[in-house]
Amino acid sequence: MDMTTVDRLPKQDRSRATRQRLLEAAVACLAEHGWAGSTVAVVAERAGVSRGAAQHHFPTREDLFTAAVEYVAEERSLALRALFPEGAQGADRRAVVAALVDLYTGPLFRAALHLWVAASNEEQLGPRVTELEARVGRETHRIAVDLLAADETRPGVRETVQGLLDMARGLGLANLLTDDRARRDRVVAQWANLLDAALGQDPS
Repeated sequence: MDMTTVDRLPKQDRSRATRQRLLEAAVACLAEHGWAGSTVAVVAERAGVSRGAAQHHFPTREDLFTAAVEYVAEERSLALRALFPEGAQGADRRAVVAALVDLYTGPLFRAALHLWVAASNEEQLGPRVTELEARVGRETHRIAVDLLAADETRPGVRETVQGLLDMARGLGLANLLTDDRARRDRVVAQWANLLDAALGQDPS
């Protein structure tokens, strides 16, 4: 959305559009420059808004970056569900595992990782990021359970699903330094087989 289009929007919509541009710019900055190189001024410039406008929406740096990672995480959750609109009935487990692993690659994961590292050293940021990560983790787990048609009343199933997400995060970390897609594809295929054995017949 360019600035001319934004200027023509009603005031409330302009405010929403400005907020969205700031959130997207914040994630991009965090992924590219890390916490130390991502200030409100840098994000405002990238988003094409004044620093004052940025601080109107997000009074502190911590407000901006925790909101940014949460916003994009929510967008990714919606996109993941959209890949399988019929839920477990329309998804094979290998495709679901691959889509979940993809959540942990790319700019969102890089941004979140920088935020986690900063939170370990920044007293004001730590509790907020811990709460955010718990919320995002719960939502991702719910989506995984739904798409895998996992019955968590069965012993060990919850741990199996969580193990999948922990494995996906590990693959995301490995991918930060080098393109790990070939190995990742083999791991995804094996995990899909393990899930079929642990969770029961493929739901598709």
